[in-house]
Amino acid sequence: MDAATLTYDTLRFEYEDFPETKEPVWILGRKYSVFTEKEEILLDVTSRLWFTYRKNFPAIGGTGPTSDTGWGCMLRCGQMIFAQALVCRHLGRDWRWIKGKRQMDNYFSVLNAFIDKKDSYYSIHQIAQMGVGEGKSIGQWYGPNTVAQVLKKLATFDTWSSLAVHIAMDNTVVMEEIRRLCQSNFACAGAAACPGVESDVLYNGYPEEAGVRDRLSLWKPLVLLIPLRLGLTEINEAYIETLKHCFMMPQSLGVIGGKPNSAHYFIGYVGEELIYLDPHTTQPAVEPNDSGCLPDESFHCQHPPCRMSIAELDPSIAVGFFCNTEEDFNDWCQQIKKLSLVRGALPMFELVERQPSHFSNPDVLNLTPDSSDADRLERFFDSEDEDFEILSL
Repeated sequence: MDAATLTYDTLRFEYEDFPETKEPVWILGRKYSVFTEKEEILLDVTSRLWFTYRKNFPAIGGTGPTSDTGWGCMLRCGQMIFAQALVCRHLGRDWRWIKGKRQMDNYFSVLNAFIDKKDSYYSIHQIAQMGVGEGKSIGQWYGPNTVAQVLKKLATFDTWSSLAVHIAMDNTVVMEEIRRLCQSNFACAGAAACPGVESDVLYNGYPEEAGVRDRLSLWKPLVLLIPLRLGLTEINEAYIETLKHCFMMPQSLGVIGGKPNSAHYFIGYVGEELIYLDPHTTQPAVEPNDSGCLPDESFHCQHPPCRMSIAELDPSIAVGFFCNTEEDFNDWCQQIKKLSLVRGALPMFELVERQPSHFSNPDVLNLTPDSSDADRLERFFDSEDEDFEILSL
């Protein structure tokens, strides 16, 4: 049976395929037991937005491809990790999707931001065409660093979510940079910025009083993406425990990566296996029905989650975190500092208070494509493998 046609009942029937183990199952910061919480694990996985190859969507750029089969897997994984950030932003980590249950407007507003059409904030059209402006041809495979950089640029147009997106380069997270980015005063746009949201009910995606609180807090919700290379041709086993701990953090958005030219969205682990959503299923593009509603079942993975050995992971990845408040960020920093003390867990990146003097400004949005910046633009967008510092013992 094709994965796209599996039903919830089929999922329950085949769920025994999930390993019967005493090891805890971690899904994006939530801990589960296979023996006592199977339904909860199932519901959590199914509730993640699942973006796969699609066919018969409007041509990219008007005359380009109408399907991303064979080349769009990393773009779809980028959509999935960013969609999880929007779910946390507008619905909360505890939100769950239940087949047949009416969902709130915010859910469809999040989903609409990724639909395969040119005017959706994070559509395959927007990602592919933004990549063209940075030297990536439509149909060319992206690595995790490139898709992260493109999503950062697209997020500036999403005034409804009003996210602060930071890409931590050179294996270093600079706390001062993030606080400066998130604590800047910002004007919240009205809900009209996102189709399908009732502007008289919502303010910046929340009830109006919540929008006012957001402004008063002077903290933009943070999406932190950290591109890393954890080895030469295979992952250095010294980083495996650290990678596992990333999935245990409540701020976790998961990891994008996979195998060469075959990307996956990793949402957790059990034992020595990673749990992931696979975009390599081609489904028809979705259009609103006659009543204007968007059929959404194909955007939720209703079969057992895929698993693979951590040792098989390609070393080029991007790790994601979401900090809705300053308190969330401070807590994340404390967890990262404690993680450096865990025996057998080699840090994947460095957390520092201030930018080292030898660093250049990593904010791509402030770069202009003149001759002096040409090399820096090439660093951020044109290369996937050569520009990561190789981490080793």
